[in-house]
Amino acid sequence: MSSKTDIAELIKKIHQSPLKLVIVSSGGGTNAIASLLKVPGASQTVLESYIPYARESLAHYLLKEPDQYCSLDTTLSMAAKAYSAAKKIDTETNIDKLVGIGITASFATTYEKKGEHRFYIALQTRDYSRSIECVILKGKRSREEEEQLVTEYLVNLLAETIQLPFAYPDHEEKPVFKKVVADESWINLVNGDLDFVSSTKRVPELIFPGAFNPLHSGHIAMKDLAEKKTGMEVSFEICIQNADKPPLSYHEIKRTIDQFSSGENWVMTRAGMFFDKSSMFPNSVFIIGADTLVRILDEKFYKNRKDMLDKLDLFNSHNINFLVFGRKVDSKFISLKNVSLPEHIEKRFTGFDEEIFRDDISSTILRLESQ
Repeated sequence: MSSKTDIAELIKKIHQSPLKLVIVSSGGGTNAIASLLKVPGASQTVLESYIPYARESLAHYLLKEPDQYCSLDTTLSMAAKAYSAAKKIDTETNIDKLVGIGITASFATTYEKKGEHRFYIALQTRDYSRSIECVILKGKRSREEEEQLVTEYLVNLLAETIQLPFAYPDHEEKPVFKKVVADESWINLVNGDLDFVSSTKRVPELIFPGAFNPLHSGHIAMKDLAEKKTGMEVSFEICIQNADKPPLSYHEIKRTIDQFSSGENWVMTRAGMFFDKSSMFPNSVFIIGADTLVRILDEKFYKNRKDMLDKLDLFNSHNINFLVFGRKVDSKFISLKNVSLPEHIEKRFTGFDEEIFRDDISSTILRLESQ
């Protein structure tokens, strides 16, 4: 391990660079934030640090309850959101110098943990996402030593990012390093310079929005039925920055689109609301679940009922139609016939009855089963 003096000297050089960052840490790795802040010059580098330590606090920060609180996916989400914050906080610095950092860790505590001791570090920039994950031997180090290991990895990751000399810790356990470099079109989409990025040159007409994490047989069955019903080809739509979720990292974008075969179309957008999607893709048909329709019609997401009805009328002005598939909600299966639609848009919705389609596969359950 490097000495604390060496790490402090490297942090000093980082503070002297033009790098600006937002850092978020939960569960462990908080000493890394302290190490950055206690070296003079920290205010030149650290725009914001945040420690959502309790599980409830992390869920609040991410706007959702993560599948696992200490995991690569959670850490990537934290870094992507931190990067978005950095862009909002510092609008003067060149965007190439802004970085978002996420850290999660499960370390020694006052009781013996059943699971592994491990840590994850994720870094998000304009051009790429990077991650480090490592399972460490339980009982080999004290809590302070485990924290110091994370600090050394973080500081050297930052040094590498700005092309300073770096040397990751040398120890028995083997970390996993990953880097996903963004396609230029992804970067332009994230920055708002493009409305959407598509796998084909055709403008999508039959659109299936979703996270597809993972894509499963239920999605494919819905796609096939929708194509048979309309005679059009489906484009799977992935929203990279939904209003009620953290933005996707480049790791997550690549993993999502890599699931689609060469014969399947996809489109990426930043349109989190269906009203935004409808103006972007007029004269389209959207494939949705009945649970999504219930959310669209929930007045709590609008200023008042009049505001809701006015926004729903955009489906008429943009000639948007919907194919609605039944979904299991709170142990009850609901379909279009169970949903009360405002009269001025009810003809825009066509439902598939339970006897035609029913599939209770859950992407969340599939993710948990694969972990």
